[in-house]
Amino acid sequence: MKIIIRSAKIIDSKSPFHNQTVDLLISDGLIEKIGTSILDIDDSIEVKFDNLHLSQGWFDSSVSLGEPGYEDRETIANGLNVAAKSGFTAIALQPNSYPVIDNQSQVNFVKNKANGFATELFPIGALTKASEGKDMAELFDMKKSGAIAFGDYNKSIDNANLLKIALQYVQDFDGLVITYAQDANIKGNGVANEGIVSTGLGLKGIPNLAEELQISRNLFLLEYTGGKLHIPTISTAKTVELIKEAKAKGLQVTCSVSVHHLLLTDEKLEGFDTRFKVTPPLRNESDRTALINGVLDGTIDMITSDHNPIDIEFKKMEFDMAKNGTIGLESAFGALLTVLPLETVIEKLTLGKAIFGIENNSITEGSKANFTFFNPEGKSTFTKANILSKSKNSAFLGTEIKGSVYGILNQNQLVTSK
Repeated sequence: MKIIIRSAKIIDSKSPFHNQTVDLLISDGLIEKIGTSILDIDDSIEVKFDNLHLSQGWFDSSVSLGEPGYEDRETIANGLNVAAKSGFTAIALQPNSYPVIDNQSQVNFVKNKANGFATELFPIGALTKASEGKDMAELFDMKKSGAIAFGDYNKSIDNANLLKIALQYVQDFDGLVITYAQDANIKGNGVANEGIVSTGLGLKGIPNLAEELQISRNLFLLEYTGGKLHIPTISTAKTVELIKEAKAKGLQVTCSVSVHHLLLTDEKLEGFDTRFKVTPPLRNESDRTALINGVLDGTIDMITSDHNPIDIEFKKMEFDMAKNGTIGLESAFGALLTVLPLETVIEKLTLGKAIFGIENNSITEGSKANFTFFNPEGKSTFTKANILSKSKNSAFLGTEIKGSVYGILNQNQLVTSK
């Protein structure tokens, strides 16, 4: 299959064609030619959009779907189609299905389900059996089957020795440990950020300390053991400082921040709208600003949608009882452009591939065609009509976003949202 992409402005700081508007000829999934004017070829497919921009394919390091066990929330097939039309050529699948992805057969199951799609699925294996935090799961077997990292989704490892052993063990096969950080004892029954808003609303608070104390401990363990540690969805200013200091020491630590923590604060909770109940909780404006600065100065390595579909019956209930989580694939790019420069957004949506050991080629002749197509201009309001997921629990409904996604080219497949 031959594809000609017309008048695309390349956004790829590693490419010699960065910021140039060119044509690209794709043959059987590879970039055959990049030039200013490529002649028409019989039986070729032409890709042409208004103000077309093109980057390396985007990667989301934290996506929950549901299958197996929670197909009513989302299936792998529909989830991958949603990801493709949202601009993502690869996603890391969280292990929070039923059963939990904690062994070789479960890794094989989700990988087989994902065969044949344009968006590639890379499973994260659970760090502990059933994500219960008691016994280490079969990490090496899962790694051999294709798991790219190991972590228990939105669950801290309370047992410091268990985390120590895991960090030591995975070094034998260059594994990556993911540790969500929230001290359960300090969190208690908290449901929102501890502060003026939670006090005024009568909601039990979760102090920043719940995250920061756990991260401090985990960084001490990493310094002792060596190895590689990824800290997902950080939310406080102090956490940014702690990770910055750890990197300065030479520790192999990376981190991510969710889109919603970069845009929203706990003031959104004024109406007790459970769409804004997430974990970690939305923090205050000073924390949000610190997270933005952490992205800009490189302390924060990647941005994730932290896409987490929840059944409507678990969201339409009292705030204290509702489940945490928001979907975010469809709104990620447009929301980010309202607070960050374009090149920063692209960098933070692609850099995670290398950290998770996924191939990440620059846009040059001879490389694999793994692209995201988008237009960074124009403004619109994100509505239910923009939601492609089965679940509709988006924290960005009614929010003004910028730009639009045209689709992707990956695995020799072209998927467009138009």
